[in-house]
Amino acid sequence: MCLVFVCDEDEMIVGQKQAAGSCPYCGGMIKEMDVESQWRLCFVPMYYKTKRKYFCTLCSRRLVLQY
Repeated sequence: MCLVFVCDEDEMIVGQKQAAGSCPYCGGMIKEMDVESQWRLCFVPMYYKTKRKYFCTLCSRRLVLQY
């Protein structure tokens, strides 16, 4: 008996725009991206989630918000 799970994660950029403020590391502009991720199990969509990610346009560093 052989049991095989085929899982896949797909990420697609839904939208992007310039965010307010500047990068704390280099002072460059910050870009805000809305990313939709989709988990699939054997080619059947199981889970959708939309995330907002922030990147610096000058140093390409991913920025994380601290509350």
